[in-house]
Amino acid sequence: MFTRARGIARSLLLYHCRPVTQRRAARLYGQFLRPGDVGFDIGAHVGGRVRIWRRLGARVVAVEPQPDCLRVLRWGFRRDRRVSIVPAALGARPGRATMALSTATPTVSTMSADWIRSVTADRSFEQVRWDRAVKVDVTTLDDLIAAYGVPAFCKIDVEGFESNVLAGLSRPLPALSFEYLPSAHHAALAALDIVHRLGATAGGYRYNYSPIETMRFASERWLDAADLTGLLERFRPLGRSGDVYAVLPRTSH
Repeated sequence: MFTRARGIARSLLLYHCRPVTQRRAARLYGQFLRPGDVGFDIGAHVGGRVRIWRRLGARVVAVEPQPDCLRVLRWGFRRDRRVSIVPAALGARPGRATMALSTATPTVSTMSADWIRSVTADRSFEQVRWDRAVKVDVTTLDDLIAAYGVPAFCKIDVEGFESNVLAGLSRPLPALSFEYLPSAHHAALAALDIVHRLGATAGGYRYNYSPIETMRFASERWLDAADLTGLLERFRPLGRSGDVYAVLPRTSH
């Protein structure tokens, strides 16, 4: 129990106690979320993004399957009626699935066994252990949209399960992001392929990349899929993770 509490405390410090990063995040997400907009936080963890989006005036749907993180979310936003907490994971179809939990580092808990195999070759993951497992409910992005409406922005941070989440989406969203990890490069390319195909029906997405927690874009201009892939290849040897952003033309900045 002590180790679990310490893991959650580490996450709270990382995501709630870094004011400079939070100010940068507000500027970045303010490009996509306006007061009254709906934002989907897929993999909400302990609510760092939720809090920032609420300060922007957005209504937030926080999706999180980890029991310890859910307790934090429910306590932290218990009085905020504009935050809806969904105790589930997202996938290609509704059902039940097994999630591998890392007690000491809950940020890397995942539903992707392939992702675990990929990242364990990374030296930065040498001390990580997935020491527990839990069965979780699974829903889809399409079902989430049916319940809460189309989000102006959707953040997907699910440790290698991004393509599975996107497989449960049948329409392009105005703007979204998904995590990129160099040691799981092919998982990110699989997610990018789905996003690219979804966007083709609405004029095509433009892309950018924000290295880990900088909350700044690596490119001064929005890129096509080929240019983004080239940009990720340049970041890949550096071992720096981050987030890929995709926006439809009318929301590009």
